[in-house]
Amino acid sequence: MNKKGLILYVIFAAILFGIGIYFIKTSHPLPTILVTPTPQQEVASPSAEFAIVKRVVDGDTIELSDGRKVRYIGVDTPELHHPTKGVQCFGKEAMEKNKQLVEGKTIRMEKDVSETDRYKRLLRYVWQGDIFINEYLAREGYALQATFPPDVSYEKLFTAAAQEARENNRGLWNACK
Repeated sequence: MNKKGLILYVIFAAILFGIGIYFIKTSHPLPTILVTPTPQQEVASPSAEFAIVKRVVDGDTIELSDGRKVRYIGVDTPELHHPTKGVQCFGKEAMEKNKQLVEGKTIRMEKDVSETDRYKRLLRYVWQGDIFINEYLAREGYALQATFPPDVSYEKLFTAAAQEARENNRGLWNACK
């Protein structure tokens, strides 16, 4: 590049730099927004683990291809296999929806605080693709919100989802009156 070309290049770069600075200084700052995950949003985490679902045990419990069982954190579906409660209203529907969502599919799991429950099941938040399964089950009326500290990261999200399902008579809120 000759001297004239270099000078034009430097002038052009300076003009672009100046325009960039102008737009930065004159643009309005973006507001800080707290984003709550929805079923369509994935939450990235360094603790994420991927697994294949071998079978669905019930509406809130699955078995992975390696034999481990996983209990969804923050939600509780009607019972199917309880020794004293038997099959509860909407238990079969919750299990069938859970099967449709995850059985035979790759899921992403994230831990909160606790590793396992008293039955040695992993406690996890679960995504299948872009669907946040725990939240989806509550929002569509297949599950109730159930908080068990210290695993409370999405407590407000699950509470709002279950409230929306109840207000709109979805799922168990319609069938189990």
